Amino acid sequence: MSSTANIWAIGDVQGCCQSLNDLLAQPEIAGDPQAHFWFAGDLVNRGPDSLATLNRVIALGERCTAILGNHDLHLLGVAAGIKKPGKSDTFTDILNAPNADELIDWLRYRPLAHYAQGHLMVHAGVLPKWDVDKTLSLAAEIETALRSPNWKANLKKMYGNDPAHWSDDFSRNKRFRVIINALTRMRMCNVHGHMDFTYKHAPVADERLMPWFDVPGRVILNDDVTIIFGHWSTLGLLVRPDAVCLDTGCIWGGQLTAMRLRDHKLVQVNCEQQQKPFEL
Repeated sequence: MSSTANIWAIGDVQGCCQSLNDLLAQPEIAGDPQAHFWFAGDLVNRGPDSLATLNRVIALGERCTAILGNHDLHLLGVAAGIKKPGKSDTFTDILNAPNADELIDWLRYRPLAHYAQGHLMVHAGVLPKWDVDKTLSLAAEIETALRSPNWKANLKKMYGNDPAHWSDDFSRNKRFRVIINALTRMRMCNVHGHMDFTYKHAPVADERLMPWFDVPGRVILNDDVTIIFGHWSTLGLLVRPDAVCLDTGCIWGGQLTAMRLRDHKLVQVNCEQQQKPFEL
């Protein structure tokens, strides 16, 4: 990718292919044929067109970097026979596609973190003790495991809520769970940076919990880096120098949002898709 090419970071699509097409057709984006796109994870599930969305993103080729979100990992788990489809899952069109194996392989080769031009993208968050290099290195451990011939067995070991904090001394399975949970599931933490998976709503003043990006002592603040993430539709659009949330609830009838990295210009399209009841 050219260092001068514009990069547009895009929030959670979740199978809303028409909204993605509408977003990419906006003049600021469509008028720049050299633009590249970062997708913040959760390409699939809950929306009406998971297969079409995946094909649309794949068709972008080298112009696209798509990281894995928790819904993408859930699809991999179902495809691997580790998890059963939930009643709200909408990715059977991928599993039933003639080239399903190719699509699953493409997905499991996606990164969990990506960095360029002073911006680090993850799906959910970054633990306070991790800097950019450590985040990328830990993400690479999961990426290697998912790209292995034994990826199904490796993925099976990554499920669970414990441990809820990071230690460099953790062994393989504990490491995998913490890395996966931080990068793809985290929202709230306590003051010590321990993850809490029960709270999924908009953050409120709470002496016990706070958003992961407000935990004191975050190492990454010293690196002058902006972390871009999705995953948190109840938080919605957040743009500040150190943290940008681009999950604006497309699947819930909100908007699909893109942000240009060089100047943080926003482009949004309204989404007609609405799934009820509200679920995260």
